[in-house]
Amino acid sequence: MTQPEETLSLLERLREEFSFIRGNFLIMILSWLILDFFTELPGTYYALYIEALGATATGIGLIGSVQMLAAALVQIPGGYLTDKYGRKWIIYTMTFIAAFARLFYVYAPTWEWLILGAFIAGLCSIYQPALNAIVADSLPKEKRGMGFSIINLITSAATTPAPLVAGYLFTLYGLMYSMRLIYKLVILGFLAAALLRTRLTETVENPEKININELVNSYPISIRESINVWKLVPRAAFILFIVTIFMNFISGLFQPILTLYIVKDLGISEVQLSYIMTALPVSMILMALPAGKAIDLVGKKKPIMVSFILWALAILLLVYGNFTRLIIAISMWGLLMVFANSAISSLEAGLVPKEHRGKVNGSKGFFRLIAASLGQLTGGWLYDSVNHKVPFIIQIGLVMIPLVMVYLWIDEDEEMIH
Repeated sequence: MTQPEETLSLLERLREEFSFIRGNFLIMILSWLILDFFTELPGTYYALYIEALGATATGIGLIGSVQMLAAALVQIPGGYLTDKYGRKWIIYTMTFIAAFARLFYVYAPTWEWLILGAFIAGLCSIYQPALNAIVADSLPKEKRGMGFSIINLITSAATTPAPLVAGYLFTLYGLMYSMRLIYKLVILGFLAAALLRTRLTETVENPEKININELVNSYPISIRESINVWKLVPRAAFILFIVTIFMNFISGLFQPILTLYIVKDLGISEVQLSYIMTALPVSMILMALPAGKAIDLVGKKKPIMVSFILWALAILLLVYGNFTRLIIAISMWGLLMVFANSAISSLEAGLVPKEHRGKVNGSKGFFRLIAASLGQLTGGWLYDSVNHKVPFIIQIGLVMIPLVMVYLWIDEDEEMIH
């Protein structure tokens, strides 16, 4: 075979391998590219910004908890609505509203104002079941591992420069001005993504017309159906649901205080912090496609178990970290996120029938966010009232629970053709 023929053959194989990246899946990837960069910008110095507005670690945890709780309250009706009225309308509408929720972060005179902004932003998460459902609808079964890994890859690529850009703005303008500028950019990012999402194609056949009165009255019905839906799916899907609840509580423990611990307790400078946080998306980029291919080849169970082992090791490096150990810990966290997110999403897509995906995603989102809300409150309180290391150390024991659950009770043979 000549060199041009080999090149053509390689291009044809690549084209065939990634032929599923089109239509709705392509639009979602492009919108996530925009959103993940802009929403990641304030993340590096978020806790320091809230602290500068007068909050303690408990207050930082409270803001995150309120957003998670508001998001939880709308997950179940969100799943019900997306199965009944369709995916598209709720996705682009809530993306527009989410843009304006960030105005509170731009102009807040004290940290208490952010509670209202966080609450509105949380309510916009009613579109999360629709996002999950439209992606699952758009991926062929044999490409789901690769598809969800590509989502991780694309979003990681978008977030990679964000900590460095935030660090650069910090050195130019200081904490307060740079963060207020960053949140203005976040608003522009949401508006651009919302416009792009208006081009989505509806995947629900014959969605019903939206009825406002029925929307209000549907809440108790949607809650009942989204809880009862677990009787209609394989046992492995329910076990996976419990595993994700544990994961979200455990990760919630350190979310409000990670930056505080690194800067205040470990003595890392704000500029060094931006380098450390860049290691997360870089590691996810490097591992996204290999992890997706591995998941499609060896199955989903083993990668999920490996992710919990990496979790415990990363926490040890973080608690007793210096600059180098923190780079390694955050890189390990990126690797475990790729394994866990891709494997769990791929496994769920095969276990849950299309007609139940909205309700399953809504139910899962509700309890997952409740767990994360409790985790953030607990983590902030433990940091302020007990010991700064405790929110991290207890994770090492807690991650063993879902590890054992996956080992004992997840059977990939239960996966159905959906």
